[in-house]
Amino acid sequence: MERGYCSREVLPFAAMVAVECFNVVINILFKAATLKGMNFYVFIAYAYTIANFVLLPFLFLFRSSAGLPSFKFPLISRICLLGFIGVFSQILGYKGVEYSSPTLASAISNLTPAFTFIIAIFFRMEKVAFRNSSTQAKIIGTIISISGALVVVLYKGPTVFYSASSVSLQWPLGTSLSNWVIGGLFLAADYLFLSVWYIVQTQAMKIYPAEFMVVFLYNICGTIISVPVCFIAEPNLSSWILRPSVAIAAVIYTGFIGAFITTVHTWGLHLKGPVYIAIFKPLSIVVAALMSVVFLGDALDLGSVIGAVVISIGFYAVLWGKSKEASMVDDYMIESSIATSFDNQLPLLQGCKVENM
Repeated sequence: MERGYCSREVLPFAAMVAVECFNVVINILFKAATLKGMNFYVFIAYAYTIANFVLLPFLFLFRSSAGLPSFKFPLISRICLLGFIGVFSQILGYKGVEYSSPTLASAISNLTPAFTFIIAIFFRMEKVAFRNSSTQAKIIGTIISISGALVVVLYKGPTVFYSASSVSLQWPLGTSLSNWVIGGLFLAADYLFLSVWYIVQTQAMKIYPAEFMVVFLYNICGTIISVPVCFIAEPNLSSWILRPSVAIAAVIYTGFIGAFITTVHTWGLHLKGPVYIAIFKPLSIVVAALMSVVFLGDALDLGSVIGAVVISIGFYAVLWGKSKEASMVDDYMIESSIATSFDNQLPLLQGCKVENM
């Protein structure tokens, strides 16, 4: 029982928390690389290419019992759609980070649970019963998380902590308000596409439940789309030459860890569904604020602290709602199995009574 609980609840929870930490590191490394002059189109194309080489050996190490996929239209159409959504989502996201900062990206990511919840209801992947406490907790928790994100974006307040030991890379102090707003809009569009990506990926996993193969096919499709698109957007060949700097570290890290993140997300979507994966996004702003202070010397403002606390409250409210919903399903399954077992035994008991008479 405990082993099943760990694999069904504890392991997905730990994996999603780790993924959000890795995501924040990717954004910070990307921002550092762009400050050193790296083009984000080049960054995306190289990251997809490296991810393919990372995933290739895992296809042989973890062969699926489902065998090779039957390349029929329902699966191929969803894989191609995943590729398009993934590439353009990343273009919007990295453009948004380039205009603003990783902390804002993490703050805007709190819209993901709301987007995913609404889209999942539309596709009938989530049931809404407003009288149930689990549904109320999910809705209220989502609103609280979004409110916390707005606090972080709109209210800075006095500086609580400032790290004097910062690295040589600093965010541009002259970032204009218009760029900040444009970056926020790009990031909001990115996380809207990400929510759609979660839904489509869940549908793909229902058709062919093999995480590594689905992720590999998605990355292949993403590479086929991203390389020509990014080359058209950045035709200067000198921009495609990677020189020893933080840019190489950012590309390699993103390629390796990006493949891991996509695989874990796909596994989580298959195991828990899209809303469960999305509700971990609020954690990223806490991680981003702490990492920016420790590694980049950013100031920690009171607004970030208050927003992080509010986001955490909302996050745990949604998580409680999901866990209660899961326990209700488990109780229903147990009751159904007991009722079925009793119904199967009832004719035998009736026969015994007849014989005794």
